[in-house]
Amino acid sequence: MDFIVYSHRHGKNNLETDSQFTNTWLEIQQALSNITDEMILELHREKYIESNKSLSKAINQLIKEQLAAFRWSSESYIFKDNRYKNKAWRLDFAKDSISVEVAFNHSGTIAWNLMKPVIASELNHVEKAVQTKIGIIISATNELRDSGGFDSAIGTYEKYIEHLVPLNTQLTVPLVIVGLKRPETFYIETYKNSEGKTRGRIKYYDNAESLI
Repeated sequence: MDFIVYSHRHGKNNLETDSQFTNTWLEIQQALSNITDEMILELHREKYIESNKSLSKAINQLIKEQLAAFRWSSESYIFKDNRYKNKAWRLDFAKDSISVEVAFNHSGTIAWNLMKPVIASELNHVEKAVQTKIGIIISATNELRDSGGFDSAIGTYEKYIEHLVPLNTQLTVPLVIVGLKRPETFYIETYKNSEGKTRGRIKYYDNAESLI
């Protein structure tokens, strides 16, 4: 997949120039670049097209598989205390002082998704299970939201960037916002099925053959 990035508190510069982060950052870029339109289509058709209107679950699964190949830890709890071992206090992925959140959920969760890498990086009186230094948020751009069948209320790359300004004081650690771009060869057209549920059908762009 193609993607764009936005840097907060020199996050991108740190990832590209600091030797403790450079290889891990390259793994993330490689993992995303490895995901092709064909892979998304195949998985979406095989597992999700009957139950989901968007490409979110297919893309999410492919990102997880790609990062697992680089030995990233998934669903890592931030704290050791059992009281905080639940989804709210869990990172999607972590490795070598970098945390990653894959954020295709409602825009109301943007502030919390941004704060989780900060909590994982800052000192805390609750004993930590994970200690990171930089956070990465992988999100959908507006164009992927619109062409991938996503709900209009999801937190997009553009909305994450907007939140960085009022939350600047709270977001004390370097962050990088990654925005996934739309597939080049196809898009999702939403419709209502016989049960009145919204589903998505695959449509190809007119120039799709020349792009494959």
